[in-house]
Amino acid sequence: MSDEARPSPTIEDYLGVIYTLARDGERVIGARLADSLDVSAPTVTATLKRMERDGWIMIGVDKVITLTEQGRTMAMSVIRRHMLTEWMLSRVLKLPFSELHREAHHIEHTLSSEVEERLKTEMDDPRFCPHGNPLPGFEDEVSQWQPLSQVSVDQDVVLKRIHENIEDQYERLTFLEASGLTPGTRIRVLDRMPFNETMRILVDGKPVTLGLNLAELLYVQLISLDD
Repeated sequence: MSDEARPSPTIEDYLGVIYTLARDGERVIGARLADSLDVSAPTVTATLKRMERDGWIMIGVDKVITLTEQGRTMAMSVIRRHMLTEWMLSRVLKLPFSELHREAHHIEHTLSSEVEERLKTEMDDPRFCPHGNPLPGFEDEVSQWQPLSQVSVDQDVVLKRIHENIEDQYERLTFLEASGLTPGTRIRVLDRMPFNETMRILVDGKPVTLGLNLAELLYVQLISLDD
């Protein structure tokens, strides 16, 4: 699809969110989009009508939203541009981990297809973004990772992924970065405290307390005894 055929940045944002929600097996409806995009229900309804008219989505009788082939292709392009921009900001400009998503969001809509391909090459054709989320086409590679909240006490794991749902939550990302919780970090689960919905983990010899709701969005890979 040519750059001239791209929709507006707002429509691109909707397409990206729809793709991500569907990828995670969620039921994509207007109310869910309103929550994810932090916009009003009437705004979502009006935007979805335009998107359906222009062939980006289909809305079923059950109100579930699905991407058309055209919509899916554009959504994958939006997500790739965003993630490649995050890598550029990380490697070239050395931006803090917590700022990558926010700054990439301002740039992603302006990238041409040529720059997208150049970035793909320059950034070594990555399969994941700096937060560990998969680029389109590599979703199966994260399927074996599990939420940190489900890991047994005394188990060692490696943090692999911080879910997109909190990439735009600056304070949470700043906390994770300050605690050393970025992809590649080795963690040991010390204990879980359901009574106050927290867990304690060891990160580089330092104990860190996490809410279980946050730990649920941190995906890890188990470390075997041979590792």
